[in-house]
This record gives sequence, C-alpha cells and structure tokens, in this order.
Amino acid sequence: MSKKPVQRVKHVPQRTCVGCREVLPKRRMIRIVRTAAGVQVDPTSKLAGRGAYLHDRRECWERGLKGALANALKATLTTDDRAKLEEFMNTLPQDTQAAEGAGMRE
Repeated sequence: MSKKPVQRVKHVPQRTCVGCREVLPKRRMIRIVRTAAGVQVDPTSKLAGRGAYLHDRRECWERGLKGALANALKATLTTDDRAKLEEFMNTLPQDTQAAEGAGMRE
C-alpha cells in the first residue's frame, strides 16, 4: 500500500483593517506607511516603516482618518499627510461591498 501525498495548504498572511477591525488577506488591503518623509500610501507593501492596513472602502478610510490610523501608525497626522490620504480616499469607489456581493451571486 502506498501512502497518498499530503497536500499542503499555503499560508495566507492576514491583516486587520484599522477602520472596521475586520481581518482579511493582506493582498486585499491597502497599506499606509509612516516613513521619515511622512505618511503615504504603499501600493507595493514593501516600503520600510511602520504600516497599517485599510480596506478599499471609503467608510473604513473615513473612520481611520478620524484617529484609528494615527493610533496604529503611532504618529500624529499632519495636515499635508491628511490631505494626501483624503485625496487617495476620493479615488476609491463609493460602495465596493455591494459590487462584491453582486459578483458572488453569479
């Protein structure tokens, strides 16, 4: 009798959204990083510095900008940092959760 090889399940890194506290795979989140140059969005997730993660939903970004993001980054957000993050937030779709739900039903 030969033994069947055991299939390994690949580890998927999980991260918590600082806006809504939901845990999701790291690749589905947007990383914000605090560097010496200030706070910025990190699309590659490779920049050095303290990072925090948010969904691609405006409601999470709005909650995060109220104070949770600054707390997670252990820094105070300057007006320039806040303006850059709000500018990025305005490029996000208004309601992505409804779009995700519609795609799952098909």
